[in-house]
Amino acid sequence: MRTFLARPAAAAILLVATGAVMARDDGRFANSPLKPWFDSLKSGKGPCCSDADGVTVSDPDWDSKNGHYRVRLDGEWIDVPDDAVITQPNRFGRTVVWPIESPVGKTIRCFMPGSMS
Repeated sequence: MRTFLARPAAAAILLVATGAVMARDDGRFANSPLKPWFDSLKSGKGPCCSDADGVTVSDPDWDSKNGHYRVRLDGEWIDVPDDAVITQPNRFGRTVVWPIESPVGKTIRCFMPGSMS
């Protein structure tokens, strides 16, 4: 009986985990004039929007010290790798980070600093 109940529970967990991994652009910004620009963004780690969804970061949740950036996501400060920084001008204006979750924690695929106003 115990094995009979464990299989559906395991299947449900797998389904939820798979759905989270596959979640990407849901189309809500399809008509934005900035969509092609966002889709073209890339860092030294590769295209930003291909593997991760961007998250807008408020000014208190990112900073720069000694030429390196860091961001606070879910209450945790994460150092931004230098090759993840997007160097082209920020047409959006606000700070955006593209985090990737992995079994070992969060990493940053791309980071685009804002104006820090």
